Amino acid sequence: MENLDKRVPLITDALQRPLRDLRISVTDRCNFRCRYCMPEEVFGPNYRFLPQEKLLSLQELERLTRIFVSLGVEKVRITGGEPLLNKDVGEIIYRIRHMDGVKDIAVTTNGSLLKHKAKELREAGLERITVSLDSLDDERFGAMNGRGFSVKGVLEGIDAAASVGLSVKVNMVVQKGVNDQDIVPMAKYFRERGHILRYVEFMDVGNSNGWNLKHVVPSKKIIEIIHKEMPLERVESNYIGEVATRYRYQGSREEIGLISSVTQAFCSTCTRARLSAEGHLYTCLFASDKTDLLSVIREGASDEDLRLLIVQVWGMRQDRYSETRLAQTTPAHKVEMSHIGG
Repeated sequence: MENLDKRVPLITDALQRPLRDLRISVTDRCNFRCRYCMPEEVFGPNYRFLPQEKLLSLQELERLTRIFVSLGVEKVRITGGEPLLNKDVGEIIYRIRHMDGVKDIAVTTNGSLLKHKAKELREAGLERITVSLDSLDDERFGAMNGRGFSVKGVLEGIDAAASVGLSVKVNMVVQKGVNDQDIVPMAKYFRERGHILRYVEFMDVGNSNGWNLKHVVPSKKIIEIIHKEMPLERVESNYIGEVATRYRYQGSREEIGLISSVTQAFCSTCTRARLSAEGHLYTCLFASDKTDLLSVIREGASDEDLRLLIVQVWGMRQDRYSETRLAQTTPAHKVEMSHIGG
């Protein structure tokens, strides 16, 4: 297998995939209860989230990020839970943004707090943000987020982000019989406002979202639905390993994207490591195994100890869950998305 880009990777896994991207969960808490991530019947009022002492401190998070960057990570994404619930999110962004070797940092959020946080994030050095929004219909959206949050608040957050100079993308998880009627209205709305909308196939992340293949709307079908209303044409990827397949509205510069990890797995080009809020390293979105880096840190490990451990874990990585999911006869127990942010 050839390298995934022209640069010589510092480390590669067992399938010769380099380590280029790091997704960091900065909290396991969220103010939404979306059914495909944190359903209310599981994450109810008595659910015990992680206490502060079990979480990575700001200094520990910064230290680990620097080590990952020294091993070749160039892109960092801040996730949750809902990352804007972390009071230090601006400081986290600022510190990572100013690390030598970091070329890109982004945040994924549900947008409910974005109206009040957008300026702080921009001043910390953030340039890109992704907002999760699954419907423009208030009743449907309220039911999907499990807490009755309105669409208006999220849209105001998107407008606030754009007004301070943040580049905004919107992610829509599409579920058959739930919000597939919103495919075209969402496309029209965000095309008019110049924001890239990305449709995400409903995935079997975690163990509690009731995933079934029959609930998946394939990306191919989504393209057909939109193309009938607004003709599309395929666009080349920005870079090798880009998760979204790009399409452009014919005769324009406006785009949409499709994230098709169910029907068109992209495991072969995956360069992402995931760090949970409690300092566990996961090498796949659907991982069941983890490496507890926080305990190693608190036992007094040096930077070189941590670097060697990460190199060892990444070097043994063979994950390609999305390519093999339909052949698995026994469901695997997987990390919950609320711990690693998707």
